[in-house]
Amino acid sequence: MKAIAICGSPRNNGNTEILLKRCLSKLSESSIGTELIPLRGKDIRGCTACGSCRERKDGTCAIKNDDFHEVFDKMKSADIIVVGSPVYYGSATPEMMALLDRAGYVSRTGGFDYFSRKLGGPVVVARRAGHNFTFAQLLYWFLINDMIVPGSTYWNIGFGRVPGEVESDDEALATVDRFAENLAWLALSLNT
Repeated sequence: MKAIAICGSPRNNGNTEILLKRCLSKLSESSIGTELIPLRGKDIRGCTACGSCRERKDGTCAIKNDDFHEVFDKMKSADIIVVGSPVYYGSATPEMMALLDRAGYVSRTGGFDYFSRKLGGPVVVARRAGHNFTFAQLLYWFLINDMIVPGSTYWNIGFGRVPGEVESDDEALATVDRFAENLAWLALSLNT
């Protein structure tokens, strides 16, 4: 069993990455293989609405000269997908949405439904506001892709601006811990 966490933050070891690493650490305690996939430094362009994925029906995107397929292949092979984004201007980062928009379109063409019944959910960090919108924005991606999202003790959000500040948000840490525990419990329950 494999879990991936995709970090949409351009910052190395920022607050979003801290929470995602914590989530993966909890999952690994249940003998689930884990991998953190930072999007920083990757070139993932937005969907061009060319419709080629619908026409080709081969599970690939027409845009070949970026890093999309590298991440998309890992998403397809994972059992659990967690995505994390900071909130810089009221929503998820453009890098994250470029990946998710293309992955969603390509995964639903040709009857593949690559993400159907996989487990996962979002994690969001902001300094002050924008958590709810961004959490919902990312959550909707999981739901439209027929995925299973377990709950937690609160929404998977944290407060922090400077790197490491989220580690002082005890409620965020407890929420992410419980989210990861629920992911592991559900994954292991379904796998028996």
